[in-house]
Amino acid sequence: MSDKSHEDMMTPDGKVNPIDTDYQVGQDNVALKLGPFGFDIHNRVFMVSGLAILAFIFVTLAFQNQIGPVFGDLRGWLTSNLDWFFLSAGNIFVIACLVLIASPLGKVRLGGTEAKPDYSYGGWFAMLFAAGMGIGLMFYGVSEPLTHFQTALGGTSVGADGLRTDWAPLGAAAGDTEAARRLGMSATIFHWGLHPWAIYAVLALGLALFAYNKGLPLTMRSVFYPLFGERVWGWTGHVIDILAIIATLFGLATSLGLGASQASAGLHYLFDTPLGDTTEVLLVMGITGAAILSVVAGVDKGVKRLSEINMMLALLLLIFVIAVGPTIAILTGFFGNLGAYLQNLPALSMPFGREDANFTQGWTSFYWAWWISWSPFVGMFIARVSRGRTVREFITCVLIIPSAACVLWMTAFGGTAIGQFVNEGYTAVVDAELSLKLFAMLDDLPLAAITSFIGIILVMVFFITSSDSGSLVIDTISAGGKVNVPVPQRVFWASFEGLVAVALILGGGLVALQAMAVSTGFPFTIVLLVATVSLFKGLASEPRAS
Repeated sequence: MSDKSHEDMMTPDGKVNPIDTDYQVGQDNVALKLGPFGFDIHNRVFMVSGLAILAFIFVTLAFQNQIGPVFGDLRGWLTSNLDWFFLSAGNIFVIACLVLIASPLGKVRLGGTEAKPDYSYGGWFAMLFAAGMGIGLMFYGVSEPLTHFQTALGGTSVGADGLRTDWAPLGAAAGDTEAARRLGMSATIFHWGLHPWAIYAVLALGLALFAYNKGLPLTMRSVFYPLFGERVWGWTGHVIDILAIIATLFGLATSLGLGASQASAGLHYLFDTPLGDTTEVLLVMGITGAAILSVVAGVDKGVKRLSEINMMLALLLLIFVIAVGPTIAILTGFFGNLGAYLQNLPALSMPFGREDANFTQGWTSFYWAWWISWSPFVGMFIARVSRGRTVREFITCVLIIPSAACVLWMTAFGGTAIGQFVNEGYTAVVDAELSLKLFAMLDDLPLAAITSFIGIILVMVFFITSSDSGSLVIDTISAGGKVNVPVPQRVFWASFEGLVAVALILGGGLVALQAMAVSTGFPFTIVLLVATVSLFKGLASEPRAS
């Protein structure tokens, strides 16, 4: 966080057009004292979201055998019937961002016409990238490019009903290795490039604008003031904040579950520890415990340093793979993959008339729902570190810098795995389980034991920092926008994140995790689309920096 106090951050510098409201931050809160523990909570938002999540945990753990198939059916129904909706929404967010960059609204400055950025470009860029996708890049960085390459190379297949049964993106590239490589990489970058970062950018910009320029609490409901007026302080706003908490919690739990699966597989790979739900549950409990300790100790600087160390380790691992892998192919492939992505972008983002239903429903719909469920968490983090930037600068950097970093990561890790398979005939990565593909790729490079161990450390520390930061964001929303609240509340939410992840692992594993990300992402997609309209209305009334 910035060195500025919360009050300084909320005080505008220069001209703004604040919203005139009598609402005071925390006026609907209930302050409790239970022995040494204090609470300061928005009674309705906290109670409804907390009870809903508790009920979910109870049902999932009480009916483990019955609930797994339900999760699978739920995800299948949502992605097969609403894939067009998720794809259309993703396109709308990208278009909205491009309009903001090109229009005069881009001159609005977050925090007032005279506001200065709290962070240098270098520090800001590092935090933008760190905010969004650490665990996901570790989990999918090798597996997804290789999977899309294989399915594209295998060509299309049609069932008796005339529908395609293959999982290849677009029209595949049967038998053409280079075309399959380009299509596989462009499909991967599509899932990690402009669209997810546009989702984050729209919500982050709304949160920052209405907090720093409009003088409203830093919480989801504030973004909707231009549309709903004073009703945002009533049940209209309560529902928005409750949905934000539930979506964020399940988005975080999905990432915790994916990371536990990969860390468990990596530990088994290196040290022959047992595989299975028990190990994954123990990992989630251990990492949640570490996150709780950091919350209790109040070591924000410690967590910040931990994040910086993790980013340095990730950078070192990336440089190592580029240096000892197919260096020239990676460096040239970066630009080639970027070009392939831009070339295929219109076709990949088309919501209607698609023949590659397995790809759009099994991959893209899940990703868009997952990014949207993460958006309150990532959006609030980005908002808190972006005061002083113009809208044009904000959108350009939030879209371009992290997207470019994702292209480089996928090119290095995915491109190396594809090269191992095509050029060396190395099949261990292809044959490995999803959670083991990263370690199988590293096993073919020098210093495999060291780099694999670094990979496990990266996943675990991404866990801890995501859980701790996610607890802060959920706690802020459940406290009605208050930032300085008692520590036990963050302990409560950090514990809840771990419990939800455990419940989902026991109640259906990866399918359950993905099903809940999709199901919570759906209603929140509607919330985000409405928020985009409100954002434009809010920006239109703001004075513009010279």
